[in-house]
Amino acid sequence: MMKKSFLSIICMSMLLAGCIHPQEDITAVTLSPLSGSIKLPEPSHDSDTSVEEALSSRRSVREFKDASLTLTEISQLLWAAQGITDPRGFRTAPSAGALYPLEVYVVAGNVEGLAPGVYKYRPAGHDLIPVKEGDARDGLCKAALGQPCVKGGAVDIVISGVYEMTTGKYSTPEQDYRTGASYPRGVKYVHMEAGHSAQNVCLQAESLGLGTVTIGAFSDSEVKRIIGMPEEERPLYIMPVGRV
Repeated sequence: MMKKSFLSIICMSMLLAGCIHPQEDITAVTLSPLSGSIKLPEPSHDSDTSVEEALSSRRSVREFKDASLTLTEISQLLWAAQGITDPRGFRTAPSAGALYPLEVYVVAGNVEGLAPGVYKYRPAGHDLIPVKEGDARDGLCKAALGQPCVKGGAVDIVISGVYEMTTGKYSTPEQDYRTGASYPRGVKYVHMEAGHSAQNVCLQAESLGLGTVTIGAFSDSEVKRIIGMPEEERPLYIMPVGRV
């Protein structure tokens, strides 16, 4: 059960995001997966930055200004990661068999109109579901072997994967030639998809004039604990994002 103070902050975030109206009694709003969702601004499908420009100027950024991001910028980054772009449900990043095993979280610490906390992105509604209250960037930094950029970004985007969603269809055994370990081919496809999604975020950040970096060095179990991931999800990426 989330604390009453956090409920008040979330309700204000929902008010600012346009999910509820000023005349509504925000004390009656609960944080169930339905009524507690925070609708994100509609993403833009156009910009002044070409794909070629974004590719040319993209660099890993590990130092950020102590400045907030807007909910509109968060919306755009999440849409780039896993947003729906077709009535049939196809998304911004390609997926083997269109199975979409990835989940995307935002560890928010400094976002205008959004309370510090962990949120899960829901592509179908283009909205956020509150998962945990409080600024988790410091704990996530420790889980990422103390890399300061994880704490320094205004937010951290965390990408996880549910291997079984893909290996159920792509189950042909693959063998690691060095260790001899065997795993379903679908595991490789999930990792490929995470790369597609992360590159989308990198290019979108560049288009927005923001900085980010992809991080894979972390304790899986600690990241799962801090984020509050279900057992079936495996953390794959941490991407701090901030102003430069």
